[in-house]
Amino acid sequence: MTAPAFSVTGRKVVVVGAARSGVAAAELLARRGASVTLTDMRDAIPQEGHLRAAGVALELGGHNSETLLRADLIVLSPGVPPTQPAIAAARAAGVPIIGELELASRWLRGRVVAITGTKGKSTTTTLTGRMLEAGGHRVLVGGNIGHALSAQVDDSTEDTIHVVETSSFQLECTDTFHPWIAVLLNFSPDHLDRHADIAEYAAAKARVFANQTTEDWALLNADDEPSQTLAQDARARRLLFATEQGLREGVLVAGDAIVRRSAGGDQVLVPLSAVKLLGRHLLADVAAAAAVAWIVGVDPAAMTQAVETFTGLEHALEPVTDIGGVRFVNDSKATNIEAALRAIESFGSGLVVILGGRFKGGDFAELRAALVERGATVVAIGEATPLVREALVPAVPVNEAADMPAAVRTAFAAASPGDTVLLAPACASFDMFKDYAERGRVFKQSVAKLQAEWSGTREQ
Repeated sequence: MTAPAFSVTGRKVVVVGAARSGVAAAELLARRGASVTLTDMRDAIPQEGHLRAAGVALELGGHNSETLLRADLIVLSPGVPPTQPAIAAARAAGVPIIGELELASRWLRGRVVAITGTKGKSTTTTLTGRMLEAGGHRVLVGGNIGHALSAQVDDSTEDTIHVVETSSFQLECTDTFHPWIAVLLNFSPDHLDRHADIAEYAAAKARVFANQTTEDWALLNADDEPSQTLAQDARARRLLFATEQGLREGVLVAGDAIVRRSAGGDQVLVPLSAVKLLGRHLLADVAAAAAVAWIVGVDPAAMTQAVETFTGLEHALEPVTDIGGVRFVNDSKATNIEAALRAIESFGSGLVVILGGRFKGGDFAELRAALVERGATVVAIGEATPLVREALVPAVPVNEAADMPAAVRTAFAAASPGDTVLLAPACASFDMFKDYAERGRVFKQSVAKLQAEWSGTREQ
């Protein structure tokens, strides 16, 4: 017997959080016939007029407990912790609570490729979408990047493949979310300012496999033992990918190419010469994307075409410029210790690293050996500055800067021609910036200003 279609017609639905995902969810719910209230802690939000015109009631300046308790359904934006007292009270009273990702997925008509992991999600998601498009498929890319999944529901068709970046915040409030292909890139401590402990963070990530069947696929990183453990209960068919290990079967780097290895031999998917990305660790993202494309049935020539034209994402090991022989690289997306370590390991000796921001958990001491090996200097910024200094001094020289322009100047002063200044904060941005993207833009603006001043000085 087929389960009844999900319907919100005539139901009172409260959406909590008016960021990108919450706004998209509220608009979708209104179009589907719900009586929608959108609540946010802010006193004002940019989209007020548009939302009211769409029939969405707004409650700003805090979350009203009575509104939540009277709801037939509560939908949480990813940035809203489900442990907030008003939300916890509604749950205790029996009000169903789901996340925006879960809501949208219930109305999708196409298949879902869900990509998660501690690092590399955005690069892999974007490149996967490009590979599938190059292979002639109808693709919508979104989720934790680009458009929220709720904004794509109306465009979903039976032949659509939704390539969705999924964070732990999105996954922890899923119930029926069912990817055809679930990709776990890696797993290491992160977001411990939100999750109670690493076990809770792992449980959230593992939900990407929860509703898969033996007809689905789980793509796992053979080089990353923690992700193997996290996925141990997955029921889906497994396909391993690797850049370091030799596999009897799977997608791996062999010789000068990424290949699909099976009992019948190696099938070349993407030659390494096509990869334009900085950093060996980003090769794992290419391998993961190629593994998805292979399952979907994309021709290797189309995969290679997509890779050749992909030079990376903004704020992900993004080359900025060269000033006086000093290279500047923006990896503002390196918001945790593991991501920062992989960025640091992408460069040789002569490195100046800008570290810091709002601490999310982990141990800065894990960066010490790689920094020492490269003779690196650190410029610490933001709330985490004391933690950076405590973990690295005296093994690594640590300077401090009050803001990003000062950090760029301090880093340039510490560098010599041939060196690299790398922004790899290992922290969230929210102590100084709206998000990692704003942090990256301010870094690039500060570098551009420094370059103009340096060029002017040279011409005098």
